Amino acid sequence: MTTSEPLPRTVVPGGILDPVASARAELKAALAAIEVKGNIPRRVEKASTRAAAKARVFADRNPIGAIAAAVGIAAVVGGAVWGIARAIAR
Repeated sequence: MTTSEPLPRTVVPGGILDPVASARAELKAALAAIEVKGNIPRRVEKASTRAAAKARVFADRNPIGAIAAAVGIAAVVGGAVWGIARAIAR
C-alpha cells in the first residue's frame, strides 16, 4: 500500500535491509527531529500564525467578544507596564 503523501523528514523509511543505510536513515531522521524541536523561531512563527488565524475566526464569528477581549488584553498589558514603571520609579 503506497500513499501519495511523502514521509515526514523525521520518519525512518521502512524496507532498508543494509545496516549502514539503515543507520544513516535513522541518524538523518534523528537530526531532522532535533532541528524541528530546537528551531524555536520557526515554532514561534507557526504558533503565532495559528493564533492569528484563530483570532480572525473568533472575530468573524463574535465581533463584540473580540473587541472585549482586545480591551481586556490592553488593560492587562497596560496595568503590567504601569506596575513595572512604578516599581522602577521607587
